[in-house]
Amino acid sequence: MQEQLPRVRGMNTRHPAHVKHARRLRRNQTDVERHLWSRLRARQLSGQKFRRQHPVGDYIVDFCCPDKGLIIELDGGQHAAQQEADTIRTGILEQQGYHVLRFWNNEVLENIDGVLACITEYLEHPHPSPLPAREREKKQ
Repeated sequence: MQEQLPRVRGMNTRHPAHVKHARRLRRNQTDVERHLWSRLRARQLSGQKFRRQHPVGDYIVDFCCPDKGLIIELDGGQHAAQQEADTIRTGILEQQGYHVLRFWNNEVLENIDGVLACITEYLEHPHPSPLPAREREKKQ
């Protein structure tokens, strides 16, 4: 039986098995991940710190900016066949307070500036999700 891990953004979600797997993924990153990481690392984008292959709850996400609650996932050809699973995963991550941006591998390779512009737009103008408490009260 798998141990339940904390699902709250900002809490320490380091589970030894996840950390070990994340380290392995970082050592064996794809060319696309390496390409995007070269533009995200060292606070190059909007001065924000990103982590790669970062454990979040029961998942290891491609890139995460914990301070802004942003997750970036890169999808290769295999993801066309698993869109339903990706939708479920995105929903679970959003329930934990994150916003998920997904990009196809070919977008990163062919239009890195467009991808970075989309990420920057979110970093500079995040969309609240869920609505802040005062907005929820107005909707009821």
